[in-house]
Amino acid sequence: MKIMQWVGIDDHADKWTIAHYTGNEEKPTREFELVPDSKGYRSLLSYLKGLKGEVRVVYEAGPCGFEQYRRLKAAGVNCQVAAPTLTPRKPGEKVKTNRRDAAKLGRELRSGGLTMITVPEPEQESLRDLIRARQTIQKDVGRLRKQIIQLLLRYGHRFRDGQSWTKRFWVWLKAIKLTGSYSSFVLTDKIVELEHRIEQLARYDDEIERATQKPEYQTYVAAIRTLRGVETLSAMTILSEMGDLRRFAAAPQLMAAVGLVPSESSTGDKTNRYGITKTGNAHMRHIAVQAAWQYQRQATASAKIKARRKDQLPEVVAIAEKCEARLNRRFHRLTGRHKKSTVAVVAVARELIGFIWAIGQIVHP
Repeated sequence: MKIMQWVGIDDHADKWTIAHYTGNEEKPTREFELVPDSKGYRSLLSYLKGLKGEVRVVYEAGPCGFEQYRRLKAAGVNCQVAAPTLTPRKPGEKVKTNRRDAAKLGRELRSGGLTMITVPEPEQESLRDLIRARQTIQKDVGRLRKQIIQLLLRYGHRFRDGQSWTKRFWVWLKAIKLTGSYSSFVLTDKIVELEHRIEQLARYDDEIERATQKPEYQTYVAAIRTLRGVETLSAMTILSEMGDLRRFAAAPQLMAAVGLVPSESSTGDKTNRYGITKTGNAHMRHIAVQAAWQYQRQATASAKIKARRKDQLPEVVAIAEKCEARLNRRFHRLTGRHKKSTVAVVAVARELIGFIWAIGQIVHP
């Protein structure tokens, strides 16, 4: 009879807390701690390799990333990474320690109660870092713009000759002189910081554009961009966050992974459904909702969209055209039933995810 060894690791930047169960034993066979350095890796591998039977290891995804997973897999150890938000927790459980967490992971791994995540390949994770860093800079640009506008309003300055942040607005902004010397310093400093962030954003956009020209990304990005509302940045976000969409057996699985399915609390004959779960990839969800706003317009492909669809696979173009007609009809049907546009756009975003999944089954990275 094969002996099973279950190992739960509470991963922390300063130390690993490890709980090892043998077979169906109620209590851990051994509990110990290691420092996560080269010596710690050697000690952990030596211990795991010395166990008899099949060894399975698990730890929760967190700020320490997937380095431990990759090292253990490279050494031939069966390691998995659990989704921390989906780890079972008892309602009355109030004591939380590293030792208890490691023991719980070992027990739940043995019982099959953990939900495992798909660890991205190093290149995909690197691309994801680039995309997320760009999103952070974009937020900084928006924050600085808002701070500058609010500062000017406090001193009675308001631009009334068109839209903000146009060339005319920048000329107007550079000509303003605030009365207080310190206020002038603050305004000048914020303008300099904003200009720096805008330049930084342009560099990231150039790097992302170069990434799209790689053969392994080019075909996939071009296919996803046949959908209305999905630009290059959106397509690269989908690629970096979700990877190969073939790992989802059906479109509803991808919708759930993005957090766009309705939450539900039903018992007996009562069925209660609420807003979307929002438990999933927030970056992908944001992209889908932003793209969904484009489907309130007339369902006619623009010259820009037609150019994107040129030379694409006929089945991909057919999916994009079906998506355009269906989602436009869906949006107006919902708003025609007096649904709020924000509610309608989320419903459209959920269906858009389904069309993205369908293209991902045909063209993949």
